[in-house]
Amino acid sequence: MTVTTLPPGDLAIDRALAQVSESYRFLLDLTPVDVEAHRDAFLHGRSGEPAFTYRPLEDEPDVIGAVLDEIAVGDVEDPTLGHLLRAKHREVGLQLDMLRARGSDDFLPLSIELYGSVAPWLLARAEGILDSVEGPAPGHGEHGERIGAVRFVELAEAELAHYRAIDPDTGVHAEIRSDASGIMVAGPDLIVGSAVSVPASRANALLQHEIGTHLVTYLNGSRQPVRVMAVGLAGHEETQEGLAVLAEFAVGGLSPHRLRQLAARVVAVHGMVSGATFGAIHHSLVEAGFSPSGAFTTTMRAFRSGGLTKDAIYLRGLLDVLGHLAEGGTLDLFWLGKLSLRDLPLVAELADRGVLAEPRFLPRYLGDPAAVSRLERAARASEPTELIGTSS
Repeated sequence: MTVTTLPPGDLAIDRALAQVSESYRFLLDLTPVDVEAHRDAFLHGRSGEPAFTYRPLEDEPDVIGAVLDEIAVGDVEDPTLGHLLRAKHREVGLQLDMLRARGSDDFLPLSIELYGSVAPWLLARAEGILDSVEGPAPGHGEHGERIGAVRFVELAEAELAHYRAIDPDTGVHAEIRSDASGIMVAGPDLIVGSAVSVPASRANALLQHEIGTHLVTYLNGSRQPVRVMAVGLAGHEETQEGLAVLAEFAVGGLSPHRLRQLAARVVAVHGMVSGATFGAIHHSLVEAGFSPSGAFTTTMRAFRSGGLTKDAIYLRGLLDVLGHLAEGGTLDLFWLGKLSLRDLPLVAELADRGVLAEPRFLPRYLGDPAAVSRLERAARASEPTELIGTSS
């Protein structure tokens, strides 16, 4: 293959944009720091609509925005790269607007602009899952042994050791934070909330979701000449979450409860956008078979910062990735970095021209014949409910 080198000026603009993109903690800054206190008060009837608290922003969005404005993405010579960088530039600007609007009435419209809302077809698919997939018996949830934050980080470090053995300079690590809720990846870091408690049966699925997808694509993207591939091309999150849920299925960890949870997130976002109250959505989820605590988490995620529609992308992304596989598509290019299905043809062009490097890391589960077999079955699935019948 002939290797194409991009103009130095184009690479300089890419690096500047990547640096700005990594200079703020978008999802971390949109997530409350006092979830557990509000959960306890809400579930025990001591409060009405929660008024969450958020961490102070590390840097002023206006300052970051001023730096962003100086990045001349219009000067990029390579037309394919120019298209990708201009779209990313717009996305970063929109994220900064959302940080400025955190907690205000302006936040929700910006969130809809970034992540979209819930289309009628998606709501129908989500409601269909809740109706057709049986939930656990009341009070049982995903029963069995559970593990907390300390044990989960131990398992994560063991998983990360696999990738450090390939390259000791990966720079990734896992940490427990008391101001975090749930489990998330921010750049090279796996962040685990101190109150995390997950079913032991789901631990590997969560590791492959976070490490096998989000961290692996970060590592590969950070080794690309196009550094924005590490922080993610515009719109990458929907495809990333679809791939991450597919990874859960590949290792046999996509449970009926988990699929119902993804559907519930869509329903919660739709309710929030439609004007339903926190209490009304929480009540509807409990009525649908979710535990009061689990329903609180799902509702909180939809209402955080003034109304975040991001949770609709998990099910939508999974459906898109399944559609891609059903049409004969492969997953190969998705490991090059963080990209959206929409940009796959442009990324393929850069790869064909030799602009992009082969991925240094592949998800560990791809070495498991059982996981590969599940992925082959996923390509034949017409509905996501079929995945929970073939996950073992």
